[in-house]
Amino acid sequence: MRSDFLPTGSSRRVRGWRPGVLQVDHVSTARGRSWHPGAVTLEDRSADGRARLVLVEAAYDSPLVQELVAEVQAEYVQRYGGPDETPLSPAEFAPPGGAFLVALLDGEPVGTAGLRDHGDGDVELKRMYVRAAHRRRGHARRLLAAVEERALALGHRRLVLETGQMQPEAVALYRSAGYGPIAPYGHYADSPHSIHLAKVLATG
Repeated sequence: MRSDFLPTGSSRRVRGWRPGVLQVDHVSTARGRSWHPGAVTLEDRSADGRARLVLVEAAYDSPLVQELVAEVQAEYVQRYGGPDETPLSPAEFAPPGGAFLVALLDGEPVGTAGLRDHGDGDVELKRMYVRAAHRRRGHARRLLAAVEERALALGHRRLVLETGQMQPEAVALYRSAGYGPIAPYGHYADSPHSIHLAKVLATG
């Protein structure tokens, strides 16, 4: 039922955009916040052998994304007894107003995050997810910070989301990252289990 699943991560933040090193299909390298389709490194391999985390843009209806979305929906079934039934269209996750991002760890897909235009300078976070085997390593917090940067690059001023009471780790992460309550909206506006949050990314 939930629109966003995001397990908790560490308190470390994205250290800045650098050109990515991984190419996926026809994707070309991104450069900073101009965000041409491509790959951006979120964390370099350190002296202790930490794996490289790379963010790439992908089509929502691509086989890879759909495989990951199916995993997200399976999480919702476990936690809420059913999948997220919010109507979504692949076109909503494409520029100029939206994007769908896949996080890769040494080439392996480990998480996702989608953005779709919500109107009036807002963008909605959807399908936020980190695979179970890669949780509690700080990837979720890095991915969230990266998504906020992508939203700013798309011209949005505020990021809104809907999560739920059965995802306490997600709620804790969002609130620790500066998200606060807003009026309910969308498909689950009347659900007693829904929690609606937002964060102002830019003023003016």
